[in-house]
Amino acid sequence: MKPKIRLYVQHPLGEGQPVELDRDQAHYLFGVMRLTAGAEVALFNGVDGEWRATVETAGKKAGILVCAEQTAPLRVPPDLWLLFAPIKKARTDFIVEKAAEMGARRIMPVQTEFTNSERIRQDRLQAHAVEAAEQCGGTFVPEVTDLQRLDRLLADWAPARRLMFCDEARVGQAVTLAEAAPGPWAILIGPEGGFSDAERDRLHTLDYTFSVSLGPRILRADTAAVAALTLWQNALGDWT
Repeated sequence: MKPKIRLYVQHPLGEGQPVELDRDQAHYLFGVMRLTAGAEVALFNGVDGEWRATVETAGKKAGILVCAEQTAPLRVPPDLWLLFAPIKKARTDFIVEKAAEMGARRIMPVQTEFTNSERIRQDRLQAHAVEAAEQCGGTFVPEVTDLQRLDRLLADWAPARRLMFCDEARVGQAVTLAEAAPGPWAILIGPEGGFSDAERDRLHTLDYTFSVSLGPRILRADTAAVAALTLWQNALGDWT
């Protein structure tokens, strides 16, 4: 039986490998979860898969776990990025968490002309991605990048990566991904105010853009992110 508690660590994992815990990790395992010496924890670091580890020493501010055996290999998600315009704090957190759960390899907040948020806490969003991976049984943690301007990002875009542009102007116009080519992809979700006319015109002129509708209703940005990830994973991802 696998341990019920999973913990992400930034430490190499392997048979017999000791893993030193930092203060926050020790507090969580021994102060909150009340683990003691001999208890088992599942560890992953985004590189070496998942490992069953045993608590060797337990303290209020530190502790040591020792890896015993690998319980799952590293499962790298498809080469899919999610680009989204940040919205209110709780809903941005939701987007990051669900993107990590649903198999995005990179999560990229972007600044569009109508984006309300001009800054984000990249470290806090990365922590949400880690927590999501811990909860969903993943062995890979997607990178959450800092906020970037969409126009600058597109200027340096590698054309080999297709861009699924979720365009609210296409509501009611069904587009299928069934015949789309596999390979590196990205999904672009706009802000609550939608894309500007200039942004939409530019996106439609790009050869690598695949414009889609997400159904007959205009969705909130956080709902749209989940819907778009679901459509892509079902057609081109590792759900097939």
